[in-house]
Amino acid sequence: MAGTTVNPTRMELTRLKRKLVTARRGHKLLKDKRDELMRRFLELVKENKELRRKVERGIAAANKNFALAEAVMGSAAVKTALLAPKQSVTVDASGRNVMSVNVPVFDYRTRTADKSDIFSYGFAATSSDLDTAVSSLSEVFPDMLRLAEVEKSCALMAAEIEKTRRRVNALEHVMIPEYMENIRYITMKLDENERSTQIRLLKVKDMMIKKNFEEKHSNLTE
Repeated sequence: MAGTTVNPTRMELTRLKRKLVTARRGHKLLKDKRDELMRRFLELVKENKELRRKVERGIAAANKNFALAEAVMGSAAVKTALLAPKQSVTVDASGRNVMSVNVPVFDYRTRTADKSDIFSYGFAATSSDLDTAVSSLSEVFPDMLRLAEVEKSCALMAAEIEKTRRRVNALEHVMIPEYMENIRYITMKLDENERSTQIRLLKVKDMMIKKNFEEKHSNLTE
């Protein structure tokens, strides 16, 4: 209870009022942050859903073409054709701050700028299905990278939303009501003390008046 933990003084009352103002301001800022995080999170979830559908379609098409190529060329011939790739990819990972959440940013660069370097074999001895499969994987790679970026961002933002929600609830349902209850308790105690002081002063005044009256009456009778 408030009365067992709070010293009912004017200094304490002033301190609690300042803390209440700060808590309310922090509560509003955290609510705004939570709402903005939710808005951006929902945008990322929508993008994640579309990217995953696109990536899954691309990989399924590539797998289908690889299966057709193996049926035409044979598994060993396909493996031989892909044994020595001409192209390589380097992925650079960085980050950016979104509402105090450090989300990842993935960029990639290829060893050469020639798009035909994705084919590490000659076209004469290979099936066109293999060409289509390799092209499909090359086209879907940027979306796969973006999907990884978005999914990690969603996970980080979800954790931050949960943490912010707990802080908002703590302020709204624990700290602010506690400050208000303590302020009410101190105000009540101070009012009681003030009334008691006034009553004592009135009694002292009455006693002094009565004493003066008795002294004057005594002097008159002498």
